[in-house]
Amino acid sequence: MKLKIIITLLILIIGSYSFAQQKTTWDKWEYLIGEWKGEGNGEPGKGGGTFTFKADLDNHILVRRSHSEYPAANGRPATLHDDLMIIYLDVNNAPSKAIYFDNEGHIIHYRIIYSDDAIALISDKSASAPSFRLTYTMPDDNTVNTKFEMSQDGERFMTYIEGKSFRVK
Repeated sequence: MKLKIIITLLILIIGSYSFAQQKTTWDKWEYLIGEWKGEGNGEPGKGGGTFTFKADLDNHILVRRSHSEYPAANGRPATLHDDLMIIYLDVNNAPSKAIYFDNEGHIIHYRIIYSDDAIALISDKSASAPSFRLTYTMPDDNTVNTKFEMSQDGERFMTYIEGKSFRVK
């Protein structure tokens, strides 16, 4: 009887340890969490916008929401751009992948590369679509530089939009 109780307790302890919610660390993203407002230049013209980064689902994902506005210029109509990106964990509980959706119908799957001073999200090479690279660098605690680049071959990237944002909250 004692053996059955011990085995049952061990199963419960091991099971609760295995299935307990593990703490997810967003330490490399911590400086981006919050609200930002900025402006930039690129193919769509000069524009401005806002974005937020917030942890969600008990800290298992990081959600970025972005809104940009580009006024009419050079015969082009005004443009509004909204997007949603979810940064999620791999099997090792590390934030190494992201998926992006926007109001133009684009969906981009990213892998994440970290360096000492930047976070780069890079899409996979595809013969039928361009590759994309989105890079965040932080020159100080309240400023973030953002660069969105495109490449036809997945190797030579050209800047599409580049901007600077300032922390609101």
